[in-house]
Amino acid sequence: MKKVNFGTTGLQVPAIVLGCMRLNKLDPAGAAKHIENAVAQGVNFFDHADIYGRGACEELFGKALKMTDIKREDIFVQSKCGIVPGVMFDFSREHIVSSVEGILKRLGMEYLDALLLHRPDALVEPEEVAAAFDELERAGKVRYFGVSNMKPMQIELLKKCVKQPIAANQMQVSAAHSTMISNGLEVNMLTGGAVDRDGSILDYCRLKDITIQAWSPFQYGMIKGVFLQNDDFGVLNRKLAEIGEKYGVSATTMAVAWLLRHPANMQVLAGTMNVERFNEICGACDVQLSREDWYQIFLAGGNILP
Repeated sequence: MKKVNFGTTGLQVPAIVLGCMRLNKLDPAGAAKHIENAVAQGVNFFDHADIYGRGACEELFGKALKMTDIKREDIFVQSKCGIVPGVMFDFSREHIVSSVEGILKRLGMEYLDALLLHRPDALVEPEEVAAAFDELERAGKVRYFGVSNMKPMQIELLKKCVKQPIAANQMQVSAAHSTMISNGLEVNMLTGGAVDRDGSILDYCRLKDITIQAWSPFQYGMIKGVFLQNDDFGVLNRKLAEIGEKYGVSATTMAVAWLLRHPANMQVLAGTMNVERFNEICGACDVQLSREDWYQIFLAGGNILP
C-alpha cells in the first residue's frame, strides 16, 4: 500500500481511505468483513462524518469493529462535523465540541485521530473554531485537525486564530472533475477550464503541506453520477480501458491510479461497500503511470492543452 504524508504531522498514512458514508447499507457482520478486508489491504484509515446516515454509519462502525480482532490503536479514524442537514452550517465552539462528543459516543471510542470541518460556514468565527480545537486537543479527544472543500483564504482565515496545523483538505477530484488541475494549465485564457473556482487550492495545499483527500473519484459534477460506463463519457471510458489494458488493470483501477500519479500525493476516498471493488481500487497503488499516459487521460476527460 502506497503511503503519503498526513499534512505536517509526521505520520505516513495509506493513499487509499475507506469512506464510510454508505456503511449502513451493510449489516454488522458485513461491515466487520469490510473493515477487516481494508486493513488486510493496508488501508487502516477510515473516514466518517456525523451526517453519514445521521450517525448510523459511525454507530455501525463501532459495533462492527468490536466484532474483529483489530485494535483501536492500529487504525486511523477520522470524522467530520459542521453540517446541520437542510438547515445551516455551524462552526461555533459549542456545536463542534458537542458534535465530537456525539461522534465518539456513537463510535464507542475515546478519541478521534482527525476531525475535519465539513464544508465552509459563511458565519465562521475563527476564534470559536480555535476555542473548540484547543478544548478537544487538551481533553485528548482529537489529535489532528483539517477541513473540507475550503479555498486558501478560508483556511488562512481559520489560521488567524487556530494554532493547530491544518493536516488535510477534502476536495472533489476525478478524471471527469478536474478543474483544480485545468485552471493551472489554462492560465490567462478565455476557456472554461481557465476559471479558477477554488483559489488555486491545489498549489496552495502543496505549498503548505496540506494533504488533499480526493472524494468522489468516480463522480462528475456535484454528485451527478458516475462517469465509469457512462455513455456521456465515452472518450474517457475508452481511454481508461485502453491504458488500463496496457498496465494490466481495470478502468476503475486506472481512474484511481490517475489521481495517485499527481505529485500532490493525494489520498483517495473509496466509498464502495463492495469488497472486490475496494480491492480493485487498492490495486491502483501498484500502478506506475507514465507522464504521457496521465496526460492522455486528462485530455480524454474533456480538458485541453493550450
